[in-house]
Amino acid sequence: MKSVIKTIFFLLFCVSYGFSQGSTQNLKKQQKKLERKISSTKNLLKKVTDSRKESLSELQLINTQIQSREDLLSLFDRQVLLAEGTIKEKEEQVEALGERVEKLKAQYKEMILHAYKSRNKNGKMMFVLSADNYYEAQKRNKYLKSITALHKKQVAIIASTQKKVTEEIAAITLEKERKKALLTKKRIERQEIESDREKQQLILNQIQKKEASLRADIAANEEKKQKLKAKIAEAIKRELAEIERKRKEAERKRREANPNAEVSPSFTDESSEGKIVSKNFEKNKGTLPWPVSSGAITERFGKNKHPSLNGVYTNNNGIDLSCPSSSGIRAVFSGKVTAVFPIAGAGKVIIIKHGNYRTVYSNLKESFVAIGDEVTTKSEIGVVLLNESELGLLHFEIHHVSGMTTKSLNPSLWLDH
Repeated sequence: MKSVIKTIFFLLFCVSYGFSQGSTQNLKKQQKKLERKISSTKNLLKKVTDSRKESLSELQLINTQIQSREDLLSLFDRQVLLAEGTIKEKEEQVEALGERVEKLKAQYKEMILHAYKSRNKNGKMMFVLSADNYYEAQKRNKYLKSITALHKKQVAIIASTQKKVTEEIAAITLEKERKKALLTKKRIERQEIESDREKQQLILNQIQKKEASLRADIAANEEKKQKLKAKIAEAIKRELAEIERKRKEAERKRREANPNAEVSPSFTDESSEGKIVSKNFEKNKGTLPWPVSSGAITERFGKNKHPSLNGVYTNNNGIDLSCPSSSGIRAVFSGKVTAVFPIAGAGKVIIIKHGNYRTVYSNLKESFVAIGDEVTTKSEIGVVLLNESELGLLHFEIHHVSGMTTKSLNPSLWLDH
């Protein structure tokens, strides 16, 4: 029964240790992503600061930076907790292993003592030869061999256990050093957050002095968004109408050729090939590449609180990405270009079809593709327009098409986190 309990305990330990290791690796992976994000935002902030223009873009970037740093702090807290758990776990292991070593040594000492007391002046040979018969001699010889093997095995177990103790002590030292490094990083990030908050307040004070012009900008931007929304809907509707026209034409010709043929199903935008593309697009949810190689989200999907005006909110059908001025815009997935058109004050717009999904890229200075072009994942499709802070600002949307209706999706849930 005791051996069963020990086995269960050992298995539970292995599972928990494996989980701890997996959690640590996952947190380290998240940490690297956040650090890259912070570095990217920091570079964008430097460009805005160098332009000597206090702007809404700078405030949005600082807000993004503070949020990323706070996320990183939270991540450090979780890693420190895991490190403390690992240290405690390994210290308990070392203690248990130490007790086992002492027990093994005591058992070995007892075995040696017993062997010493059992020996006679004629030694092992006489112990075998003094047997009453051949079979007894064989039995005694086998016994002596098993005792020798047991001694060797016990020595090997003691050495192995002592080695494990040494390894665990080294692992504890390493984990303590990692915890110390995490706490140092945590302290630095807290200082950076305080510095960012001071900058945030200074810019906020400057921007709030321009409330009238800010409100006018908000109204103009909302108008652009509505125009863009209407144009996107119109473009998709036109594309779907063309698909339906071709379907009806094909149906008419088919019925002319065979009047007794069954009526084809009602309108669908998905061919068998389209279904495959849709499924492939869905499989990549959460791992799609960003439409820019480097950048930061400065306005998220849905309702957004204005960064400087109290009680003012804006609505976003996609996300806004600030990026370096030289940024090329990339397709997030392979597909077919179904629309390219301009929007007054918002540059050019590109819509790419991926089965029953559409990705929209707007605020482009230049487009490298035309309607009907096939594009591959990460292929460059255009160049972004610059905003007042001399940064690129891409507006990106994802839509799902079902029948003749479309639904806006949150791009943050689809892009690689």
